[in-house]
Amino acid sequence: MEHLVEEYGPRWEPGPYERGTDGPRVILVGTDTSPTGLRAAAYAAGLARRQRARLVVVYVAAPSLWAGLAAAAVVEVQQQTFEEEIEQLRSQLHERADELGVPVTFMVRRGETYPELREAADEVSADLVVVGASEQGGHRLVGSVGNRLVRAAIWPVVVVP
Repeated sequence: MEHLVEEYGPRWEPGPYERGTDGPRVILVGTDTSPTGLRAAAYAAGLARRQRARLVVVYVAAPSLWAGLAAAAVVEVQQQTFEEEIEQLRSQLHERADELGVPVTFMVRRGETYPELREAADEVSADLVVVGASEQGGHRLVGSVGNRLVRAAIWPVVVVP
């Protein structure tokens, strides 16, 4: 699967890139269909509407570590799950983009979540990154995507519970 980028809502005109302005001009949210992922998307959408900022929604299809070792049938089921989540998010964004009144870009990327979100944020010159809190207990030991983004110290990061 190659990267997918779709645009919704009003056309966004890039201005001069500047950190530290009155508010974020480009808000990137990493999301999926988990409860915390959807809350992060809702929070970022509301903030983008209030700040009149561009909203960049990024879904990362991150195959599990075991996918490479699994049988083809398991990998196919995982791919089908990704496609269903992508279609669900695409549908919701398409419905809400005009009502938000802000430019919305939907990006689908494939790979490990942290580096893909970091690369996407760099590509769009994000002023703020929003992600949902991890729901996996093991992340307390090895660190979640939110923790890794915060430690990168490149942009402000909001982790939505």
